[in-house]
Amino acid sequence: MAVGSPGELASSLSVTELLAPFRADPPGTGVFSDFDGTLAAIVDDPAAARPLPGVVDALGELARRYGRVGVISGRPAGFLQTHLGGQGLILSGLYGLEYVAEDDEVRAIDEAERWRTVVEDVACAADAGLPPGVTVERKGLAVTVHHRLDPSQESASKAWAEEQAGATGLVVHRARMSYELRPPVERDKGTVLAAAAEGCRQVCFLGDDRGDLEAFDTLDRMAAEGATVLKVAVASPEAPEEMLERADLVVEGPEGSLSLLRDLLEESSSST
Repeated sequence: MAVGSPGELASSLSVTELLAPFRADPPGTGVFSDFDGTLAAIVDDPAAARPLPGVVDALGELARRYGRVGVISGRPAGFLQTHLGGQGLILSGLYGLEYVAEDDEVRAIDEAERWRTVVEDVACAADAGLPPGVTVERKGLAVTVHHRLDPSQESASKAWAEEQAGATGLVVHRARMSYELRPPVERDKGTVLAAAAEGCRQVCFLGDDRGDLEAFDTLDRMAAEGATVLKVAVASPEAPEEMLERADLVVEGPEGSLSLLRDLLEESSSST
């Protein structure tokens, strides 16, 4: 499957052909995306990440025209609300452990909330126990140890995360140059997408990392049940090969994602 410039095909169909069912039925369509690496550039300091200029406006306009539009991310829901709130979007954080409710309050699912103290204890242990070059990202209901600043520390960060998981019951999830500890709750981007897109006749999802493969799994199941789906992989030097191979369309970086979102807007107005 070829990787091309923004909007270039990874299938035998043109972008226009791939998007035609979505543009023809905006009320029956769901448009969903990851955040980091998909709508925002990857940066060394996670707190410094911001949506690409133009992304918020594009998502807001999509939310006004299309049936459901959302961002499903590993970021805390509060972070998503700060940078993407007020646009009518479905915002799900921490792989579905948190969400922004209709009253704009950030809420955690009950099964995860009871683990908050355990996660905080592990975050404190991380501050004291990890080697230089491994940074700690506190997410409230999850804690991530990053070795991006010193990739030689990957084995150390992995071993530490696995040790903590064995001692606490938290679960280790491999992510982009990091390992994350989360409560042992059966939630991921796939389960979130399935709930958010229930009843949609067309659904697309844009993602760039391993955690987005569960969303692709959900789209495959929806396709088997008769929905029209579009799996969009956002290419980068760190993108998993499996994601690129499974995608219906591959775009280059967050700029490619923004281009695709704008493509959805260009002709949808003539269909509403």
